[in-house]
Amino acid sequence: MPINSSLLIRHATIMLPNGEFIVGDVLVRDRLIVQVAPEISIPGIQEIDATGLTLLPGVIDPQVHFREPGLEHKEDLFTASCACAKGGVTSFLEMPNTRPLTITQQALDDKLQRAAQKCVVNYGFFIGATSENLPDLLTAHPTPGIKIFMGSMHGPLLVDTEAALEAIFAQGQRLIAVHAEDRARIEQRRLEFAGIHDPKIHSQIQDNQAALLATQLAVKLANKYQRRLHILHLSTAEEAEFLRQDKPSWVTAEVTPQHLLLNTNAYDTIGSWAQMNPPLRSQRDNEVLWKALLDGVIDFIATDHAPHTLAEKAQEYPLTPSGMPGVETSLPLMLTAAKEGRCTVAQVANWMSTAVAKGYGIANKGAISPGYDADLVLVDLNTYRPVVREELLTKCGWSPFEGWKLTGWPVITIVGGQIVYENGKVNTQLRGEALKFTNN
Repeated sequence: MPINSSLLIRHATIMLPNGEFIVGDVLVRDRLIVQVAPEISIPGIQEIDATGLTLLPGVIDPQVHFREPGLEHKEDLFTASCACAKGGVTSFLEMPNTRPLTITQQALDDKLQRAAQKCVVNYGFFIGATSENLPDLLTAHPTPGIKIFMGSMHGPLLVDTEAALEAIFAQGQRLIAVHAEDRARIEQRRLEFAGIHDPKIHSQIQDNQAALLATQLAVKLANKYQRRLHILHLSTAEEAEFLRQDKPSWVTAEVTPQHLLLNTNAYDTIGSWAQMNPPLRSQRDNEVLWKALLDGVIDFIATDHAPHTLAEKAQEYPLTPSGMPGVETSLPLMLTAAKEGRCTVAQVANWMSTAVAKGYGIANKGAISPGYDADLVLVDLNTYRPVVREELLTKCGWSPFEGWKLTGWPVITIVGGQIVYENGKVNTQLRGEALKFTNN
């Protein structure tokens, strides 16, 4: 569909900004939603008959690792964005641990140019913190914020001393997103468990205490400077309960579907496919994280999509890399949980779109309302289908949820008023846009 044209979605079950649902029509013109009503009749424009389907704001995935540049054998911006479209993800925020690292304006500009040429959905890229690139952290543009690896990293991106962290928190105002694991504790426990090749030991090496210590330090610094802080992939009951007691308005947190739905039992069935950073935890952690999400202690959901090849994952622990793909399955996983009564469809849409747009200051996204960007997904909440490896679009070609029967699969994904995915096919000729961040 040309950019300057119209689209009419008819007979959809539409989620309104207040969380209520109506059956009606949505008119899109020039990339924007212009009307939402029980019935709209405009002859001669492209229509989608959405009878029986539910229309939600497009997913904004605020933490992904798409591997380009430098690691394209695992994933690249084109394959990853196609997987996004299939999963109802209309925008993503990507992390800086590529090769070269995204730690300068030049590297950020390179990613933006690559994305403009390759991405079928909208995109944004974090600037990575080192102990020496503070000027870039203050001026890089456009970016959703600064990414700090407090642990689970080596090389320049590892910023693990309180002094180095405080230097970053003390200057500037833009959002800081932290991978919160305590490196010293991890190194100590790595020595304690040396020689064990069972991947389930990963969850003991990078244990709950390592996560809690780092989260406490990040919140301490954020409170000292009243600095906007986002805690990435919160994974433990201890962190959730800590935030329940000490979470000022300038702090937000996210959780991944895998930390809600998988636990250490997964090592017995899928082995190293279950290995990620921070690791999977216990069933108790699952339950406490769910409660924190429902109570608003945790603000939104991200996938931490971090693909590796099957050959890489087949190595012996600890040579196996940590990470798993997720953009194609995150929305169906959460909508299946909603159908099972663990939450509501409206809550899923808030956690995966509306709250993300608010948290990162992404204007005009996250709601189905006149004036908002037409980034939308039509899902089928009446049909269950399994996760099938051969149907995945991610280059790595596997999923930890293979075989799970899910509902809420996207039927049509719309980015900027254009149909980018429909019934199993991606329109690879379309391109998304660079996101703008009003908070930064």
